[in-house]
Amino acid sequence: MGALAMSVMVTAALVDPVFAYTARLPSGLPELPSMAETMQLDPQAGFALQGYDPVAYRLEKRAVAGSPAYETVHNGAAWRFVSAANRAAFLDAPEVYEPAFAGFDASAVADGRAVDADPRQFAIIGSRLFLFRTQVNRRRFVDDSGLLTLADSQWNDVSRSIAR
Repeated sequence: MGALAMSVMVTAALVDPVFAYTARLPSGLPELPSMAETMQLDPQAGFALQGYDPVAYRLEKRAVAGSPAYETVHNGAAWRFVSAANRAAFLDAPEVYEPAFAGFDASAVADGRAVDADPRQFAIIGSRLFLFRTQVNRRRFVDDSGLLTLADSQWNDVSRSIAR
């Protein structure tokens, strides 16, 4: 099958999953990077956390929109910050500031699903930042400590289902 036909088939699979099939790379080519660990991005602008500053969650205990003056790209995602100091802190230890479950709704991950989150709905539990789609999901997750363990155990399976 030619490259154009393969491209049409893959595009059709995204539009109509009934038409989908598993595409394979020709032998000898390196594997493509895993898409399962891709950070949830704003579909219009491409920013992680929809442009909110990941460091501000801990420093200010609230979601704060970052500034175009303090942007960086990390692991293929664009991040915004409120200050150069916040950007430097993030670049020094991104694993500390990145949200759990690649920014997907933690409550939904516990249910075995990848659901986009609203970065204004968050909780810091232990040292981890969790995002949620709704206040109801946030309350459910915070009130039931077993959901954190369940979400951690579900994440590998859920992350494999993410097509980005």
